[in-house]
Amino acid sequence: MPLPYTKSFLDISGQAALLQGRGLDLGDPAAAERLLAQYGYYRLSGYWHPLRKTTLGFDRAGKPAVIYSDEFVAGATLNQAIGLAEFDRRLRALFLEAVERIEIATRVSVALLLGPHGPWAHRQAAHFYPKFAMQPNTSNGIIPFQAWLARLDEHEQRSKEQFTTHYRDKYGGPLPLWISIEVWDFGMLSKLVGGMTVADQQQLASHFGISRRPLLPSWLRAINHIRNVAAHHSRLWNRSPADQPIPPKPGEFALLEHLAGDVFAHSRLYAVAAIIQYLLRTIDPNAALEWANRLKAHFATFPVIPGVVVGNSGFPVRWETLELWN
Repeated sequence: MPLPYTKSFLDISGQAALLQGRGLDLGDPAAAERLLAQYGYYRLSGYWHPLRKTTLGFDRAGKPAVIYSDEFVAGATLNQAIGLAEFDRRLRALFLEAVERIEIATRVSVALLLGPHGPWAHRQAAHFYPKFAMQPNTSNGIIPFQAWLARLDEHEQRSKEQFTTHYRDKYGGPLPLWISIEVWDFGMLSKLVGGMTVADQQQLASHFGISRRPLLPSWLRAINHIRNVAAHHSRLWNRSPADQPIPPKPGEFALLEHLAGDVFAHSRLYAVAAIIQYLLRTIDPNAALEWANRLKAHFATFPVIPGVVVGNSGFPVRWETLELWN
């Protein structure tokens, strides 16, 4: 049974006192309160979590698990948590920059693929996989394509871009594909790719150097998930993504061979980083090399904190020497 919530509101001074009472070294009290006001207690909690004491115990299902105490390990400091938060902030910016290139390239490719079917091919169920276009979802009874179209209408109607207002003023009606696609978010784009016909998915996947068709929609969903994490300023560096990409098979991609058998790397941020880099190499090799170099340089700045290792991000030992990143 869920427990009733009984905790009371704490102001910044109360938060600082609570942390200090649990053994976290705050340094200068006034500076610590300014940091808590700047970053937020619960945002920082994800960064001081690795600094808490642990014991071996059991989870709610009765399985053996590491149990984190409210108390901090000896020597834990607020500045260590701030260091992790700052590392993560810059990491999110790097990922958002890379995702932007992939999103734009995918928009262009989808428009070129569907465009020959007509200006409003993206609104016609005949151009998509029947399960997506015509079958109601068993959980809510809504046809996925109809839900997608409703979201499309919202995005088009609220767009204030010059090219959308010009079109509405001159022609009226729904935007043609090659204009409309510029107001979609990445979630809409990845959802539509997932609903494409087998033939169209295969053609699009081949364009990005992917031989196995189901990988592309899976990879785009995973990239979109990480994009949303980064865009909402959530903790990224050691996250286990809720939407994990389908892993490559042994022998399927030479550049991703190291990922095929690495279960831990696949369950963490590294898997998405690797597929982002793979796609970037196809889209723009120069941009891929630049991103790889900046990512390597950034990981070299990971803060030195006892008991906190950069490997928790899933990045393998000596990943920076792999061909994928060079």
